[in-house]
Amino acid sequence: MTYADVLGFLVCGGGGVLWLFGRTIKNVTQGSHMKHLRTSLFASAAALALAAPAFAAGEHRLVLTSEAGDRESPVGKAMQAWASEIGELSEGRIQVDVFFQGELGGQQELFDQFVRGNVDMMITWPQTSYDQRMAVNFIPYTVMGWEDAIESYGKDGWLTQLVQPIYADMGLHYFGPFPEGFGGIATKGEYATSFEDAQGMKVRSQPIFPLPQTVQAMGFQAVPIDWSEVYTSIQTGVVDGDSSNVIYWDVEYFGDQLDYFVQSSHNFSTFYLLMNADSFAALDAEDQAILTEAAEGVIDTQFSAAKAEDDKWIAEAQKRGMEYIVPSAEDKMAWIERVRAEVWPQIEEVVGKDIMDQVRANASTPK
Repeated sequence: MTYADVLGFLVCGGGGVLWLFGRTIKNVTQGSHMKHLRTSLFASAAALALAAPAFAAGEHRLVLTSEAGDRESPVGKAMQAWASEIGELSEGRIQVDVFFQGELGGQQELFDQFVRGNVDMMITWPQTSYDQRMAVNFIPYTVMGWEDAIESYGKDGWLTQLVQPIYADMGLHYFGPFPEGFGGIATKGEYATSFEDAQGMKVRSQPIFPLPQTVQAMGFQAVPIDWSEVYTSIQTGVVDGDSSNVIYWDVEYFGDQLDYFVQSSHNFSTFYLLMNADSFAALDAEDQAILTEAAEGVIDTQFSAAKAEDDKWIAEAQKRGMEYIVPSAEDKMAWIERVRAEVWPQIEEVVGKDIMDQVRANASTPK
């Protein structure tokens, strides 16, 4: 049995399709039974991989995925670029199988498999379920503009220096960030630019601390929902919109449902290029250098292109009929003061005073 056969056991969670040795079984039952099945199949795949014939010396096959982003999304293209560059630099010795959103499961379960080593590499929003100090990635109103964000999240930035040890403690190797831009609040029917106007409006939030708490402090009713369920939730009225994503995701995936995008900029949206630490350690120094060089190429490209990409989608959203709204300086300042006063102390209880002292010393000064 080859490694490719083992990959056949992996489950496509978004489409309800089970890939089993290259055969497709449609309409697999969803829900808790599906989750148990996915977990079992991942474990079976790992066991079979141990029994499978080894590759020739120096050859490797790795799994790269993300919880969000289809083949044509910026994240999807970045994964393909990373995999392609690894293949070229290694002259084909290292092969990377790329799986897009929903193909290997939902947001939390996919991260679970990553930490366990059943997935080798991800471009992902890290979950706080393993180490709540990961909340430092999502502290609201930390950076206030593109120049500040790029400096803070760059290779030698203070935020990068802050998060690297936390990833290491989780058993993850950190290559660097994949910045997208500033998040906002996208809604249908009505919008809000103040705490008072937001009362009674329900918006989806990523189920990651402290994003729901942030949206709640802004006056909205935060409803934590997994990415794969957002469209249906908006369509059926479970929520009135989405929050904390850059405009690309809201216009491209939910554009037919949403009318407004308020550029609250309460979070700087950043994925991260990561690898399971054991998978990385299993490579020799030459191959580790190849993966790192390829990752740095993807990161550098994204840093230079992120703002232009975000601006492009702001224009595209307006072209498609979504109203783009920038809150007044007074309204934004009111949100900043309220969120920092309510949410930052909650974060300190989780990450500790030392980390929050560093945040307070380096965070942007509101203008």
